[in-house]
Amino acid sequence: MSYTAMYRRFRPARFEEVKGQEAVVTTLKNQIRADRIGHAYLFCGTRGTGKTSIAKLFAKSVNCEHPVDGSPCLECRSCRAIAAGASMNVVEIDAASNNGVDNIREIVDEVSYSPAEGRFRVYIIDEAHMLTPGAFNALLKTLEEPPSYVIFILATTEVNRIPVTILSRCQRYDFKRLTVEQIEERMREALADAGEELDIEDRALHFIARTADGAMRDAWSLLDQCVSFHFGKRLTYDRVLDVLGAVDTEVFSRLLRRILDRDVAGCIRILEEIVMLGRDLGQFVADFTWYLRNLLLVQTSGEDSEEAIDISSENLARLKEEAGLAETDAVMRYIRGFSELSGQIRFSGQKRILIEMALIRLCRPQMETKTDALLDRIRNLEQTVEKIQSGAIAVSAVPVGGRAEPGQESPADPAGRTAPAILPEAVPEDVSRIVANWRGIVSDAPQPMKTHLKGAGLSLGSDNKLLVVLADGPASDYFTKAPGSEGNREALEIMLSNYIGKRVEAEIRVVTDKGEFENSYVDLAQIIHMEIEEE
Repeated sequence: MSYTAMYRRFRPARFEEVKGQEAVVTTLKNQIRADRIGHAYLFCGTRGTGKTSIAKLFAKSVNCEHPVDGSPCLECRSCRAIAAGASMNVVEIDAASNNGVDNIREIVDEVSYSPAEGRFRVYIIDEAHMLTPGAFNALLKTLEEPPSYVIFILATTEVNRIPVTILSRCQRYDFKRLTVEQIEERMREALADAGEELDIEDRALHFIARTADGAMRDAWSLLDQCVSFHFGKRLTYDRVLDVLGAVDTEVFSRLLRRILDRDVAGCIRILEEIVMLGRDLGQFVADFTWYLRNLLLVQTSGEDSEEAIDISSENLARLKEEAGLAETDAVMRYIRGFSELSGQIRFSGQKRILIEMALIRLCRPQMETKTDALLDRIRNLEQTVEKIQSGAIAVSAVPVGGRAEPGQESPADPAGRTAPAILPEAVPEDVSRIVANWRGIVSDAPQPMKTHLKGAGLSLGSDNKLLVVLADGPASDYFTKAPGSEGNREALEIMLSNYIGKRVEAEIRVVTDKGEFENSYVDLAQIIHMEIEEE
């Protein structure tokens, strides 16, 4: 006998087994008990919430010879025939592939014949929104006044596409998404009733239920996939993560803390871990956005957030700790950034680069001009000022770019030129490595970046930033004015960071000619005794 998928094997056989749709089930059972059965129903809701399952249950119940409290007995000939798919009284139609006028006209012709056995002939039209306007018009009159022995059940995930003329002729039932607890409870009950003793960790089953996103069918499909992959083994939480390509929430916590510390290199390293583990990057973006959503709820809802957040007490405690580390407007900026990213990454062939750029933007609010980014920049400046005032940060005597402040005299050389500002006592080792290997780094850069960087001068700015000084023209425009210039600069930072394995901040400066660079900036290439050859 061929294998039957779990979501088909464990369809509810009685109304009592249906989870999460109490209002729908109660109404339908009352109609059956009181013999007040309608002629047309519309079941609408998201995928996997039980629309087709309840439609089949309803078809069984109205034709059952011995219904029990509105539910089918499952023992009579009619129930067995419907369960085996051999009953002529239940006709299931997929409107996605049978959506034309001719398909509906066949139904209209059939309804004139009463069922040979049983009380009702039930037509279940799945994905009803796919019917063409002509097909809806052909169904209209029959749907309004069908024979007394005919019931129509239309199921759809997009009720907005159903014509108003159809809606007005149907009893409408809205199906809700299931909660994680309802999905988990149903899975445990079904597996126990079927006598299937799956060796599955509670945490793993809970994660599958949460990943299903309110759809019971999706939960069964995910469990089926995990069991098949690790057949005969205990299904642990880590194994479920491997199969589904998901990331543990502990990784999200570490990533968030790196973002709050504005540690670009740390963020890139965590992303590298995720890539090496073979996780799905699109799923990672969606899950991290959801993690940030939970963090925002903890910040804004306080104790009431526990009801809206379905996570373990350990993870909730960690979220509460992080809620005190991040400002609400900053978290909202992170959510906005990753929400935009989730739409871009879906069809991109360079998912990793897009995520790296997004992480850099989150760590560098100065790259953005929106209000929430501006608040983050102001807060960052305030924190820096506080550290300076407390003595935690020493103010460098050399201004940004090595330029002398107004009123500050710079020594003159024997030739009468103004000498550049004095170099700080020590050039950071990371910057020195980049300068010493600049020619090799540039040779590996893609075009046209490679061409534009050949004539660049290198200097040291405040906070140990690497200043890349370019002549005014195409080279500087590529990083400052041209379309996509911000992305070009970010790509340069990523290239430099990947080279040394640490975060590197590069700042682009523009000069009119080489003489201005020599007069205004410290040439690091000369300081570390290395010549940059110009080709």
